[in-house]
Amino acid sequence: MPLSREFKQTVMELCKSPEYRKVLLMEALESYLEGDIAVGNSLLRDYLNGTQAFADVANEINLLEPSLRRMLGPNGNPTVRNFFALLKVCQQREGIRATDMIHS
Repeated sequence: MPLSREFKQTVMELCKSPEYRKVLLMEALESYLEGDIAVGNSLLRDYLNGTQAFADVANEINLLEPSLRRMLGPNGNPTVRNFFALLKVCQQREGIRATDMIHS
C-alpha cells in the first residue's frame, strides 16, 4: 500500500530531530534482531526517505540507488555485507556508536 503524502511529510518533519532519527535507527535494528525483516526494512526506508539520504548513502556503500531501494523494499533481503555497511553509514551520519544503539 502506497504511503499517503501526509504520512511522508510527517516522517520528513519528524526526521528533522536528531533524537527521532536515532530512535528510528534503533527501532530498525531491534526489528532485525527480533527477526522482523520487513519492519526493519520499512524503518530504514523511512529514515532514508525522511533524511533525503538514499542517493548519498547508496553512493557511500557502493550501490546504485534503485538497488538500495529494492534492498529495503517489502520483499527486500539485504546481504549481511550490505546490511552492515548500510547500518554503519547511518550510524556515522547520526554520530551514533554501536554501543549507543545496544545500551539505549
